[in-house]
Amino acid sequence: MIPFNRPGRVGRELDYVNEAIAAGAIGGNGEFTAKCQAFLERELEVKKALLTTSCTAALEMAALLLDIGQGDEVIIPSFTFPSTANAFALRGAKPVFADIRSDTLNIDETQLERHITARTKAIVLMHYAGVGCEIEVIVDLARDRSVPVIEDNAHGLFGEYKGKYLGTFGCMAAQSFHETKNFTCGEAGALLINDETLIPRAEIIRAKGTDRARFYRGEVDKYSWVDLGSSYAPSDILAAFLFGQLEARDKIQSRRQHIWNYYAEHLRAWAQRCEVHLPSAPSYTEHPHHMFFVVMETAEQRTRLITHMQNAGVQTAFHYVPLHLSKMGRSFGGKEGDCPVSESVSGRLLRLPFYNDLTNAELDHVIAALKKFRP
Repeated sequence: MIPFNRPGRVGRELDYVNEAIAAGAIGGNGEFTAKCQAFLERELEVKKALLTTSCTAALEMAALLLDIGQGDEVIIPSFTFPSTANAFALRGAKPVFADIRSDTLNIDETQLERHITARTKAIVLMHYAGVGCEIEVIVDLARDRSVPVIEDNAHGLFGEYKGKYLGTFGCMAAQSFHETKNFTCGEAGALLINDETLIPRAEIIRAKGTDRARFYRGEVDKYSWVDLGSSYAPSDILAAFLFGQLEARDKIQSRRQHIWNYYAEHLRAWAQRCEVHLPSAPSYTEHPHHMFFVVMETAEQRTRLITHMQNAGVQTAFHYVPLHLSKMGRSFGGKEGDCPVSESVSGRLLRLPFYNDLTNAELDHVIAALKKFRP
């Protein structure tokens, strides 16, 4: 069976894990945490990067930093992972579900203005498959309405929009280092902060609501509880593994680009013949080759394709159930017909195996199995 995902090491991950253990300090905020944060700050040119236990945790920190609470509204795409909504619903806010574009599957920027009300405290966009949203339009609209923009960039590390890295447009962005992502340590994330006025409080929130960061810098003689917060810093063992991956950035990205292009080249004719849609990206974006998927004409076709691929020894995965149609989404007022593109795509999209050490032989097997399928 060719798995849908298979995390692996590509560089000095285990050497660094052993170094972290030998140093005798494997809690949060260790040497490798600092190295990962410095790497992200340098490469992305962000004001501050704070490693977190997950992308979900980074989003929760963003909600706290914006003082989002009961009665507030946060606009999010319906076609995203529940974490994008949970982080704000946990603070008492109502998620307002927006539909997506049919080409990039990103939030439809033309629909945002009608969702903005006096209660809107943030717009949270997600760069699906690492392809940039129409973020200039979104940021301009948000600025005019004095609404902060948060980027859920779980898929998009090192992706670009018009030559600028994703995650650097909003006041904050959340990254994921889950085992399915381009760069991983199993489970971790990062909060990227572009508004430097948020940095001091972000350090406090991440350190369980204490001013411990100021204490370590010698700015106060002891630290104590000064704000709301939680335990958001990951173990330095995880950071050590992650640093080994980040250090191998060029190798990882080169291989993933090859995999993505191999799928695209060898499936193009089949997709045209069978009226199957493949991923697309505007010419002014550079995506980080996070995933490859096919969108079938009908949900029934996708169901048959899943079985067909399973029988051929290939594990595939569908993606999000639209949040507005989920049990929780309906409790916030979601109903059928609210986001028609999300509803349509959700039942027809199928993700193909994609991981850093996927071999050409495995790619050929997946592609051959697909080409035998008759819609």
